Amino acid sequence: MPYQTVTPSETPTVIPPLVEVVMSTPTTLTYTVVQGDTLIGIAGRFGVALEALLAANPQVQPSSLMVGTTLVIPTGSEISGESTSTPAPLPIRQVHCWSEIDGGMWCFALVQNEYSETLENLSAQFTLFGDDGNEFASQVAYALLNTLPPGQSIPLVVYFPPLVPVNVSVRAQVVTAIRLLPGDTRYLPVMVENALVSVDASGRTAQSTGRVILTGTVTAEILWILAIAYDTAGNVVGVRRWESQSALSVDTPVSFDFQVSSVGPSIDRVEFLAEARP
Repeated sequence: MPYQTVTPSETPTVIPPLVEVVMSTPTTLTYTVVQGDTLIGIAGRFGVALEALLAANPQVQPSSLMVGTTLVIPTGSEISGESTSTPAPLPIRQVHCWSEIDGGMWCFALVQNEYSETLENLSAQFTLFGDDGNEFASQVAYALLNTLPPGQSIPLVVYFPPLVPVNVSVRAQVVTAIRLLPGDTRYLPVMVENALVSVDASGRTAQSTGRVILTGTVTAEILWILAIAYDTAGNVVGVRRWESQSALSVDTPVSFDFQVSSVGPSIDRVEFLAEARP
């Protein structure tokens, strides 16, 4: 079955660094997350910057926003004093979309961390444009992991439902990318080893196995593995996040075994990222 491909559109991703991050004040305004909410939508509803909302709620994981979570809404006052993390400009290595037979479209933006520090809270704005140059649709996507280690790449993915015109162009721009402060202990050092990938005869599905080891001493109660599937041209064609049901300790590695599927051409290789939290 042929797949229609949208030609990637190179987009500059210059995000000016901020000197201060807007934080909440003693006059606290809160909001309880309901079904269908997103952080970008909540920020827009209250007229606050997304960076400010993230800074006011450091315990919230954008990639797994839970219904019932209580968020602190910043009121717009600035807090001076100790420096905080600031948004970092990031390159987008590729932007590629794959059309479905029913008219839907999957779009991937592969973001690379060229810094020496780990980055957190990655998000990107995807915009589709028609032949006439007018905007057809736009969405914000969050990375499926909360962090991106130095030198690594991660795809951000969105799905545009039917009916998407065939001849559209796509642009993507990084919205948030925060450098972790030195000494941050919210994430634990882990390593993927003995990873094996078996692609089925159709090329559409790959079985991924391996194990994760903890290189620190603190037990990880939360462990995520991200499998990223690429085609022979190096384009992202699929992604899946797997979550461990057991704790990870220095004495007890965790094995994984799951599938990742392609929404485009055949899978050529699969790469892995891991994230662990106490």
